[in-house]
Amino acid sequence: MLGKGVVGGGGGTRAPKPSFVSYVRPEEIHTNEKEVTEKEVTLHLLPGEQLLCEASTVLKCVQEDSCQRGIYGKLVCTDFKIAFLGDDESALESDETQFKNKIIGENDIPLHCVDQIYGVFDEKKKTLFGQLKKYPEKLIIHCKDLRVFHFCLRYTKEEEVKRIVSGIIHHTLAPKLLKRLFLFSYATAVHSNTPTNPQNHTVMFDTLEDWCWELERTKGSMKYKAVSVNEGYRVCERLPAHFVVPAPLPEESVSRFQGHGIPIWCWSYHNGCALLKMSALPREQDDGILQTHKNFLDGIYRVIHRPPYEIVKTEDLSSNFLSLPDIQTAYSKFKQLFLIDNSTEFWDTDIKWFSLLESSSWLDIIRRCLKKAIEVIECLDAQNTNVLLVEENASDLCCLVSSLVQVMMDPHCRTRAGFQSLVQKEWVAGGHCFLDRCNHLRQSDKEEVPVFLLFLDCVWQLVHQHPPAFEFTETYLTVLSDSLYIPIFTTFFFNSPHQKEMNLGREAQDAHSTPLHLLTVWDWSVQFEPRAQTLLQNPLYVEKPKLDKGQRKGTHLKHQRQLSLPLTQSKSSPKRGFFREETDHLIKNLLGKRISKLINYSDELQDSFREFYDSWHSKPADYHGLLLPHIEGPEVRVWAQRYLRWIPEAQILGGGAVAMTSRLVGMMEEVRSLQEKINERHHHQRALPAEAPSLLRSSARLSSLFPFALLQRRPSKPVLPTSGWKALGDEEDLARREDEFVDLGEV
Repeated sequence: MLGKGVVGGGGGTRAPKPSFVSYVRPEEIHTNEKEVTEKEVTLHLLPGEQLLCEASTVLKCVQEDSCQRGIYGKLVCTDFKIAFLGDDESALESDETQFKNKIIGENDIPLHCVDQIYGVFDEKKKTLFGQLKKYPEKLIIHCKDLRVFHFCLRYTKEEEVKRIVSGIIHHTLAPKLLKRLFLFSYATAVHSNTPTNPQNHTVMFDTLEDWCWELERTKGSMKYKAVSVNEGYRVCERLPAHFVVPAPLPEESVSRFQGHGIPIWCWSYHNGCALLKMSALPREQDDGILQTHKNFLDGIYRVIHRPPYEIVKTEDLSSNFLSLPDIQTAYSKFKQLFLIDNSTEFWDTDIKWFSLLESSSWLDIIRRCLKKAIEVIECLDAQNTNVLLVEENASDLCCLVSSLVQVMMDPHCRTRAGFQSLVQKEWVAGGHCFLDRCNHLRQSDKEEVPVFLLFLDCVWQLVHQHPPAFEFTETYLTVLSDSLYIPIFTTFFFNSPHQKEMNLGREAQDAHSTPLHLLTVWDWSVQFEPRAQTLLQNPLYVEKPKLDKGQRKGTHLKHQRQLSLPLTQSKSSPKRGFFREETDHLIKNLLGKRISKLINYSDELQDSFREFYDSWHSKPADYHGLLLPHIEGPEVRVWAQRYLRWIPEAQILGGGAVAMTSRLVGMMEEVRSLQEKINERHHHQRALPAEAPSLLRSSARLSSLFPFALLQRRPSKPVLPTSGWKALGDEEDLARREDEFVDLGEV
């Protein structure tokens, strides 16, 4: 059988080499080896990156009908990535693929991006892990960004097969120590004068001034205050060094329970209501601690039982919302729809694709997240009620729901700088466990839950439904999701600000060592050239019109509603304590007693939500006011650009939303040109042309999955069920067959 000559260490009888029938002439193999050796100097290594192992004469296969077509080259593994250096790089690259990442090439796989590794033994596909007794003749790598790579090792030397396969498995799947991540090697070796873009400043929320600025921006400084009681993380390692609490709350009360059971401010609405979050106390507590905490909460009620605080509604996300295992299970099923090994597999699953999609429940989870966010918004806007989100550590579902609420209610969060600041505040400073949830250390698969990806998918639903309301594009969201697995940025590689500070801060460095150069993912110039960055900016974004001073003064009213908001009657706020409503229920949840079943909303609440939802959608949308998504079944869709971009059969050449955007951009350019001529004629001056996505305009042949699709590869089968296209004959005959003339007769 093919490949027995390259199988090692399995015990038993081995056929003498060569044991397979070679269809490649020896001189071709030697030529390939020489060419690959010459390509060795072209391997691009980042600062601090080291080559670990390599193998020559590897065939990178085209994923088409399980064929062995492709190009020969060298497969290398470094401490940062797996890279394939082809003999003919132009064979697998598109001339029209101009949106390139400067860090990750088309044939590069960051080690943290590897999801699963499979080996093919005698045409049987098996999962690879640990020490191997037998080495495969083909290597299949599934990536977390849903790319699939096939490397044929039949013509590679046996020793090189052992070395490259063992090296890849060890450096991608074996448990790691935090200090061994490439992030530290890169931060130590990179020069500190790396250029960054000073525009579109992102608030990092690592200083007290950043929190005070956010309080002033949202006009929440009257009721809340920024505190530094956790400086040096002496109170709680899960909380940031600075955060915001209700103004009457004594700072010494925060340290009494190590930050648990403390209402922490997230955001304030223009009507005075606020969104807060709280982590629950550990479940194992003695009676004395429970009684002390109950007295502490009672003290908060007495202190805050006065205006201007309103009533509060608690949302216990740990008991009446999604669970992390639900999200993990749904995404595990969902991603299998896009990890396609070849064209035949794609067409075999095409006829049952929608039923498989429904059974994964991923879209239903997205719908539930959007619905929960709208429920919170209805309390804040229509009921004039504060909302307190409660979760065990307030670092997963609290981050998700609070971020969605702010994207829908605050137009600042729909700008690029505002969205990046939101991620910094709610996710990075909020203590989301990126290290565990992305499984960067490969220490626990049970902790790997794509909560942040779920948030990006929910935001994409809003971007898809209301494009003019967002300054960024779906391409921006896609490359942001890819950046989760690039270990040169510190943004998504720690569980908390404390962990980052302890490992990258001054305490972690020697007295004589040079300062580490730390990059954030928001330095987009590190990944993309300025021309490619234009695709991250939405050309259809409608900026908020600037009013003159007279207009602003005449229209300013305290807590005035946006004109696009539903005209529901506001409920008056009774003079009750900040936590007076549902006091007993809240205390029970904080003390760790879960509700045994999901909360059952009354008909009145359901009717109230439906009235709020339908009333908003019955009016024209204000892109700078409240923004709600459609959550009915057909309106929640698959994020095609991210999930389908590596499947050529799924793209529409010359179609999709990108074709419409291209036409609109062309019309905008014509209008801008005419406006410049008018200004030049009447005012004798030329207006400065606005920056437009030239990359989009210059692409002659767009695809629905632009800018990621490989446009030179066309679908190999017609869009028919498997039984249908197999009966139509060979694909080459179909491509050459002329359209048949059909006589429609006289009309």
